[in-house]
Amino acid sequence: MNADFPELDLQRSDCLEMSWVESVLYWAGFPNGTTIDELLNRVQVYRFFSKSKSDYFKAVIPKQGLETLWEALMDTGDISVQMNPYGGRMEEISDTETAFAHRGGNLFMVLYSVTWSESDGGINATARYVELSRRLYRAMAPYASSNPREAFLNYRDLDIGSKESNGTDLEDAKEYGAKYFKNNFMRLMSLKTKIDPENFFRNEQSIPPLSTRSDH
Repeated sequence: MNADFPELDLQRSDCLEMSWVESVLYWAGFPNGTTIDELLNRVQVYRFFSKSKSDYFKAVIPKQGLETLWEALMDTGDISVQMNPYGGRMEEISDTETAFAHRGGNLFMVLYSVTWSESDGGINATARYVELSRRLYRAMAPYASSNPREAFLNYRDLDIGSKESNGTDLEDAKEYGAKYFKNNFMRLMSLKTKIDPENFFRNEQSIPPLSTRSDH
């Protein structure tokens, strides 16, 4: 890093070495040094909230796009951007071999994430931080995947389409299903129809059976 990106002035003290289970605490926002026993605590004292959005990129972000990203970050603040490289073994597996379809053709996936706590201002803080994430997401639209604008299921984002958890509308599901699963979505709906035709297992962005209609 010091050879290729000396501008970052990266120091050894900036790097935190930890086990995977310790990283769960880190990404969950717990203070450094928190014992992993905290994961067994069903009633958390340290409460925080977060909003995540994701994008897939098929091409290198041009200079203009990077400038847009830097400006958006400086404008919004209190938000992080994590870029995960794709390719390699992931790209060697066919899009249709598993439910996960984001394989060949992706350079990287990006997570836009904002986190806040109860002490930051309650409902007003929630509205502000959620809008920060949406603003950055809108700014990166010209450089991300499109038709559909793909998303990573593990970073669930109700903004890309959802239905109240007491039902699953087929038209709504097609909207977010294409973004999460691409061409695998119809196949997953067929499996859902066989396994759970009554749609008992459902949430705001679940896969519905083919028989689902908006009046369910």
